[in-house]
Amino acid sequence: MPKTKQALEKEIQKEMTALGIYKPEYKKLINIFAGMLFQYQEFERQFEESGFQLTEEYTNKAGATNDRKVPLYTAMESLRKDIATYSDRLCLNPKSLETVTTEVKNKSTLINVISELGNR
Repeated sequence: MPKTKQALEKEIQKEMTALGIYKPEYKKLINIFAGMLFQYQEFERQFEESGFQLTEEYTNKAGATNDRKVPLYTAMESLRKDIATYSDRLCLNPKSLETVTTEVKNKSTLINVISELGNR
C-alpha cells in the first residue's frame, strides 16, 4: 500500500534526525520533497496499470503519425530529476551526506586543535 504524504514527511524527518542533519528550517523542503515522492508513487502505479507503456502514436497538425513518449512517462522522468535535486539539498543521498559529514569532521578537528592551543 502506498505511503501517505504525511507518512513520507515523518519518515524523511526521522531519517534526517538519525543522520544528525535535521533542522526545523528544513520543514518546507521536506514537505515539498514528500509531495514529490507521493506523486511519484502514484505515477508508478499508473505506469504499471498501463502495462509500462512508454510510447504512443501521435498525429501532428500536418497529419504525420509518429511515436512519442506517453505524457505520464515524461512526467516521471522530470519528477525523478527533481527528487534527486531535493535529496541532494536534504543530504539524503550518500554523496551529499558525505560532504556534510566531512565538513562537520573538519570543523570538529579545527575546534579541537584550537582548544588544545588555548589550553597550553
